[in-house]
Amino acid sequence: MSIRTFSAADIAERLPELSALLHACVHDGASIGFILPFERSASDRFWLHNVLPAVERGVRLLLVAEIDGQIAGSVQLDWDTPPNQAHRAEVRKLLVGPAFRRRGLARQLMVQLEVQVRRLPCRLLTLDTRSGDHAQPLYASLGYQVAGSIPAYALAPACDSLDATTIMYKQL
Repeated sequence: MSIRTFSAADIAERLPELSALLHACVHDGASIGFILPFERSASDRFWLHNVLPAVERGVRLLLVAEIDGQIAGSVQLDWDTPPNQAHRAEVRKLLVGPAFRRRGLARQLMVQLEVQVRRLPCRLLTLDTRSGDHAQPLYASLGYQVAGSIPAYALAPACDSLDATTIMYKQL
């Protein structure tokens, strides 16, 4: 397994695999901002119109985990913040493909993300996760603290309920 930073050119070149990763995670129930039905074209648009421009502008980092040359997971770090929050970055969209879970990839992606963030002037990381989700204990084990929870924060991917979110942070 290897983890590397993807450039805008890498995103464009590997778009089908990145789209497949996001598509598979959403269809597996991940609460990452999308609801069903979720088409591959919507996944393409996310990478091309949200992630790629931010990477090009130098305000987002995309780390990608590969196993045998195949994209297995990714995580993003977003530091496109207002001037009074230049010390803060947000962890976004930790994704591990369903076929690659239970191998420690999410943990390795998060550890590498923290290595990368230390090169920035950021000293505070924030994130949100569906309350009670399997990612929440992972974040806690990495030193993230719970700031609080917001009930009925987001529509569940299957559109059948409103899920609470837990806001977490880590001071570096």
